[in-house]
Amino acid sequence: PMGSERMEMRKRQMSTTQETPGSAQAQHSTGNRGSNACCFCWCCCCSCSCLTVRNQDEERTRRTSHELQAEGIPNCEESPAPTLEEVNAWAQSFDKLMLTPAGRNAFREFLRTEFSEENMLFWMACEELKQESNKSVIEEKARLIYEDYISILSPKEVSLDSRVREVINRNMLEPSQHTFDDAQLQIYTLMHRDSYPRFMNSAIYKDLLRSLSEKSIEA
Repeated sequence: PMGSERMEMRKRQMSTTQETPGSAQAQHSTGNRGSNACCFCWCCCCSCSCLTVRNQDEERTRRTSHELQAEGIPNCEESPAPTLEEVNAWAQSFDKLMLTPAGRNAFREFLRTEFSEENMLFWMACEELKQESNKSVIEEKARLIYEDYISILSPKEVSLDSRVREVINRNMLEPSQHTFDDAQLQIYTLMHRDSYPRFMNSAIYKDLLRSLSEKSIEA
């Protein structure tokens, strides 16, 4: 699935950025040809376009792994601790999981481990946009959502198909509360089909369920 491939690509990018200085120096000592060679022509052209793209990708990866936390990723929603009944209900359907702040918080924690938290952040930003009525506020929030989650230059870009992107670009000519409705539905469906089944089998969910079950027995 598209989400799984995106997650695997991010994991490989993360492992690349964790390379030690010693190993980087060793690679440099083998000559410039290995480090700067164009991936298509094996030339040592430092200004080669594909090398420029690769450097941009590495910069995006560094931002994803280090700077993103410092840029004000929204805190988890305030919510009371979930009950055992609520946590059991999350297993019944993705809709029930997404209905409660506690469910969304737990799912966000899991998505963070898969480097795909931006899917939930985008969905939440769209929900917030729908609550606005002031035209100037709607336009500003729509612009921020576009820059944060739609732009291909953003490290938090979500995975959308070309049709939905075309719809968004048309809608941005006159932004409204529903500018991103098609994109929000596509990301919701992606989380449902791709991430939700893994969440239900994750240690995050199972540990929470076990902890609440033990407290229920003790009570």
